[in-house]
Amino acid sequence: MIQITDHLGQIRARVTQALLDADRSDEDIRIIAASKTQPAEAIRQLFANGITDFGESYLDDALSKMASLSDLAIVWHFIGRIQANKTRHIAENFDWVHSVDRDRIARRLDAQRPHHAPPLNVLLQVNLANEPQKGGIDRSGVTDLAQYVQELPKLQFRGLMGIPPADFTAAQLNAYFSEIRALADELARHGIHGDTLSMGMSRDFEIAIAAGSNCVRIGTALFGPRS
Repeated sequence: MIQITDHLGQIRARVTQALLDADRSDEDIRIIAASKTQPAEAIRQLFANGITDFGESYLDDALSKMASLSDLAIVWHFIGRIQANKTRHIAENFDWVHSVDRDRIARRLDAQRPHHAPPLNVLLQVNLANEPQKGGIDRSGVTDLAQYVQELPKLQFRGLMGIPPADFTAAQLNAYFSEIRALADELARHGIHGDTLSMGMSRDFEIAIAAGSNCVRIGTALFGPRS
């Protein structure tokens, strides 16, 4: 647990430096601890050190941790690929969803969001490299899906998310993240305004910040390699 706290300090310092390098020192970055497969005790330790946002990909594991951590005001993000038969639990228990990539999923999340809950914050996952093993919408469908989400009453369109190929070089990563930023700018020209670019993980978050990310999802650099 002490090691996790040390890692958090290092990540915060690197985020601050990345913002300075990008001349963005006055901006905030949302750091999401990608806590999938991690124990509830590790989440509790990070929360005690100021991390309030946690990202989960495996629904059953997430729901178990939510129950044991219900005394904490955690902001829960679903960051994994969404199966249609899981949307009810996601809509009922999460604050953010980063991985919406088709209208059927958006429609189900809207229909299943509890009436007493605030709108569910939604990001569209973009798959610019067309990797079949990953979720995400092709760039050509982004505007139509964003428009659709914007019209659903219990969803709040917040922006875009992307995961680049694992073997990309720094230059390729910069181009990938910059293209997602350009897509967000194009949406704004169509009157679809988001405020979040969820780009960057442990290996590339500094490059993502340089390209405009204001939301990074950090797992390995915080918790160490997953077993």
